[in-house]
Amino acid sequence: MNVIGSLYFYVCAAVAIAGAIATVTARNPIRGAVSLLVMVVSIAGLFLALSAEFLAAIQLIVYAGAIVVLFLFVIMILGESSSSVHDKKRIVSRTLAAALLGAVSLGAIVLVVGVSTPLQAPRIRAGFGGIDAIGRALFSDWVVPFELSSALLMVAVLGAVAIAKGDIKRPLESAATTPGSASEEQP
Repeated sequence: MNVIGSLYFYVCAAVAIAGAIATVTARNPIRGAVSLLVMVVSIAGLFLALSAEFLAAIQLIVYAGAIVVLFLFVIMILGESSSSVHDKKRIVSRTLAAALLGAVSLGAIVLVVGVSTPLQAPRIRAGFGGIDAIGRALFSDWVVPFELSSALLMVAVLGAVAIAKGDIKRPLESAATTPGSASEEQP
């Protein structure tokens, strides 16, 4: 890999990590969504470095173009009243848990990097990341997980609709329970 390619990779990787950290640590939900957008764009840049132009385009269209915009739309509709209040209770236990998790994660990374031997990067096939290769893999080797994920998404959408409509009373039930209705006048 040449110097410019290495520099491009490290810049995209650093921006992706910074965007991910900013997404998790942002107190303002809009800033968190924008940080997610920055991370998604940098991941698309990493796909471009792998010569997977189709994956980069799908990454931008699906995540940046749809999901992040949907997040921003929901945040704008809900407004500031939906954001959580700053809870000062148990701040010490939360800080200790975060420090412990960080130490364990750092220890695991040091252990894996220290024990593992350097690996040679495999050669990339000529059709890697192209539309033909992705379609062939998706509809032959990965057809069952693909269909299961689509069924899972459908169930999630139906569940969200059911939860959203849960507060609405049915007209027949509300007419039967109102005072002075026809069902109460019967002797």
